[in-house]
Amino acid sequence: MNTNDIPVPQGGTEVTLVSALTAGDVARMRDGMEKFRRLMSYYKCAIMEVETKFRVLDEQFSSRHERNPIDTIKTRLKSPESILEKLTRRGYEKTLASVERNLADVAGVRVICSFKDDVYMLADSLLKQDDVKLVTAKDYIKNPKPNGYRSLHLIVETPIFLQDEKRMMKVEVQLRTIAMEFWANLEHKLRYKKNLPEELAAATAKRLYSCAEASARLDEEMGQIRTVIEGV
Repeated sequence: MNTNDIPVPQGGTEVTLVSALTAGDVARMRDGMEKFRRLMSYYKCAIMEVETKFRVLDEQFSSRHERNPIDTIKTRLKSPESILEKLTRRGYEKTLASVERNLADVAGVRVICSFKDDVYMLADSLLKQDDVKLVTAKDYIKNPKPNGYRSLHLIVETPIFLQDEKRMMKVEVQLRTIAMEFWANLEHKLRYKKNLPEELAAATAKRLYSCAEASARLDEEMGQIRTVIEGV
């Protein structure tokens, strides 16, 4: 057994499995589990680093402009099951090295902003920091997905400072407005409703797209109103 194989807990099967293994096998399995937990703790640290950066930017902007550009920050760490499923689906090796090499969204930070301009201001401010490296960027605000989804996606790499080492870790950052978040949450719930007739599913997709367009118009209008008020 490769000690870097990702362990996925299987509930009540663990006792039966352990009884069929040698002491050496069990030791290697435990070692693999410990290495996996350690890697997940590194990703948690990376999430904290990026979240703190955004909270500092929010505080600084608030002190200068008397308003907060960030409404909410949400964080997410992929579960072992989700990690294993994605590695399998994409045909990658099921090792810890493969996780770090091939998966860029194990750690996630979502920043929900008041206005669309705030999305780009915060993204630019983050990427100007000398310890943040941009890996990839996908702008689904300027180029929405076919279903109407809008958000700015960044994969960044940032260091975490441990007791005896520094490690570079990847974090997926999503930035969107309150309206984009509202639409995305409801669209996700409705999209996963089971057994919808084909005709109803198509009609629903069309209506959801129209809602996305209306949401985008709302963002534009609210941004214009803010500009007028701040110019007075």
